[in-house]
Amino acid sequence: MGSSKTITIPALADVHVHFREPGFSYKETILSGSKAAAAGGYTCVCPMPNLSPVPDCPDNLQLELDIIRRDAVIDVRPYASITLGRKGLQVVDVAALKGSCVAFSDDGSGVQDEAVMRKAMKLIAAKGCILAAHCEDNSLLHGGYINDGAYAREHGHKGISAQSEWAQIERDLALAEECGCAYHVCHISTEKSVQLIREAKARGVDVSCETAPHYILLCDDDLQEDGRFKMNPPLRSARDRDAILEGILDGTIDMIATDHAPHSAEEKSLGLKDSAMGITGLETAFPLLYTHLVRKGVITLDKLVDLMSTAPRRRFRLPEAVRDKAEFQVDEPFVIDSSKFISKGHSTPFEGWEVYGRCVRTVYKGKTVFKI
Repeated sequence: MGSSKTITIPALADVHVHFREPGFSYKETILSGSKAAAAGGYTCVCPMPNLSPVPDCPDNLQLELDIIRRDAVIDVRPYASITLGRKGLQVVDVAALKGSCVAFSDDGSGVQDEAVMRKAMKLIAAKGCILAAHCEDNSLLHGGYINDGAYAREHGHKGISAQSEWAQIERDLALAEECGCAYHVCHISTEKSVQLIREAKARGVDVSCETAPHYILLCDDDLQEDGRFKMNPPLRSARDRDAILEGILDGTIDMIATDHAPHSAEEKSLGLKDSAMGITGLETAFPLLYTHLVRKGVITLDKLVDLMSTAPRRRFRLPEAVRDKAEFQVDEPFVIDSSKFISKGHSTPFEGWEVYGRCVRTVYKGKTVFKI
């Protein structure tokens, strides 16, 4: 038996989660999602606006805020959408929403019209807010659902090109520079995306970005004919994965989010082609990254804490983790077992992986909100 060594770090923050409520509570709820976050060492999370109704006006956002106030066990700060109904056509009333949301995003879909995105950036910049973009050019998708690579060709799947991501990032970076907008790129997955953001930062563009654990640790060589390997963006090539890690090492990538996206077992049981896109991530993120980055000497623990706690709080003006702590057991391995997840979502490509860094206690505002 090990000595049960634990480390205590500032509690984690995730600026990209899906809690599915209101509208899709069979997938996840504010209660189950916030409890899953606490079990992963998080005390602040930001749920995305692909909900029903979409939080595109004060009344709709208030519905979500009321559930948060009633049920959340940690700090939950929602996004408002960029456009009405997340349809990409008409920009929301930024002034009416800015006081109640963490930032603006149409996550789940990219804003296709350049003029609409320019208007959104100007309005959001004028109010001193952040625009967080899901970058995806629909005209380049061609019905794809996994990465356009060797696996797709060998197994008869339709592929999603890397360009569908980076082309819209390239467009948005130019717009952000023009409009002076604080711009955040969600879940980047390609080599070219990293390069474009690196170059924009060097030019002084106010841009930040995130990636997720699966883009750091997996690539399309790891795909199986199973819905738990299906997410958007898809797992990319080994070269893209290596570029993502390089972006973390050189500071181009500011933070790691989970893009925690739970679905029902039925929705994830339909194979790569027909399963819903999205995996759960809050309860596995720290152990995976601690095991494969910190224990292997790729980055320091301090760097991981910055990526998963300090940087997201700083960029999105979230409360510092003054009284928020997370305790992890770091010398006894355990196996990722989705049947034990607190989240309603049980789909993970990391099923069965042996990792270190089990969360044993999470403290929010001085109060224990999770303990093994």
